[in-house]
Amino acid sequence: MQKEINFTEGKILSPLLWFMAPVFLALFLQAMYGAVDLMIVGKFAQAVDVSAVSTGSQIMMTLTSLISSFAMSATILLGQHIGEGRGQEGGEVIGSGIALFAVIGAAFTLLIPVLSRPLAALMQAPKEAFGETASYIRICGLGFLFIISYNLIGSVFRGIGDSKTPLVTVAIACVCNIVGDLLLVAVFHLGAAGAALATVFAQGISVALSFLLIRRRPLPFVLKKEHIRIQKDIVKQLTLLGLPIALQDFLVGISFLVILAIVNSLGLIASAGVGVAEKVCGFIMLIPAAFMQAMSAFVAQNVGAQKMDRARKSLLYAISASFVPAVLMFYLSFWHGDLLSGIFANDREVILAADYLKAYAIDCLLTCFLFCFIGYFNGLGSTRFVMLQGIAGAFLVRVPVSFLMSRRTPVSMFHIGLATPASTIVQVALCLAFFLYQNRRMKNA
Repeated sequence: MQKEINFTEGKILSPLLWFMAPVFLALFLQAMYGAVDLMIVGKFAQAVDVSAVSTGSQIMMTLTSLISSFAMSATILLGQHIGEGRGQEGGEVIGSGIALFAVIGAAFTLLIPVLSRPLAALMQAPKEAFGETASYIRICGLGFLFIISYNLIGSVFRGIGDSKTPLVTVAIACVCNIVGDLLLVAVFHLGAAGAALATVFAQGISVALSFLLIRRRPLPFVLKKEHIRIQKDIVKQLTLLGLPIALQDFLVGISFLVILAIVNSLGLIASAGVGVAEKVCGFIMLIPAAFMQAMSAFVAQNVGAQKMDRARKSLLYAISASFVPAVLMFYLSFWHGDLLSGIFANDREVILAADYLKAYAIDCLLTCFLFCFIGYFNGLGSTRFVMLQGIAGAFLVRVPVSFLMSRRTPVSMFHIGLATPASTIVQVALCLAFFLYQNRRMKNA
């Protein structure tokens, strides 16, 4: 089991990379949930099921991102406590977090199944795939409590400097998901519904295993039954830190759902094709996403220890380290997008939608800057700025550009996809300006 890492002393790059590597692998395996669904459905079912899984999983990914972003408040607050030398107070932080997320989880578990058909309609799911899309959303919604539990537990481990334990749990769950998909989709031919059932089952396994592991290992705090309650001051801190991050990620996710709805209106093949491309995008963005989570924990501990120079240096190290794989991802996505898309589908018309990936290839070179900035600002606690820059990029650039491009004749998936790098350029500029502003203010203080 990974020993907790103290980020406030010694070298910067090597501890950051050692912490980031399990985060990356956990994110990779988590992305495999939806990807394996789509891959097996693409090989053993029809374009209708591919469209249903791509649209339904995009909705679930948006809602999951909302929860995982909010749960990051536990990582930040716990990390700051440890950096300040108050790690023993972590039990109260986690206890309040459990109580808060239990309420949120119950609400989502009740609401998502009820809203499955309106959500499918809102996404303009193609007529042929409407029923399958609603079914996928409904089944995944019933297991949403597992999603919330997994993300909260993962945030606790990352907050204490342990990124390996969440990797172990999600690895086992991923294997369960693959077995379930093969059984329910390839053998029993349940299509999109079978993929959803396999996903929920795998998430349940992950949560059960996480609870077993967390009970069997020493923690830098004591969690008692009386801690599991709503403590107003702690819940307020968690909300102030987590709500802006969650709102930003949610609204950014909504902007991508808007783009998917625009593409869905173009027909079944376009819907299935972009759904495949989005799954590929989920993988090529994993390294910057892993650096973002690692930066949040690293910077939070150094903020607590009042070592701001060390926090700033970590940002430069993270950007430099993530740029090299970004160049590789650009090459693969731009020049070999058809091969990447072909992993998930047989239909030649679906594979041709790899044209959409060329725009994301450009974004690969930009997100290594953006995601590292976001992780840095999250660790500082500047989550309101993170929210504002995300909303600005999503609704002032990404959605308008994608809509305008969809109205051009002939419609080009590459042109629609260009809305994403255009948005990222604006967001990176805002982050750089805010970074310089903060540094100037600290020097004058």
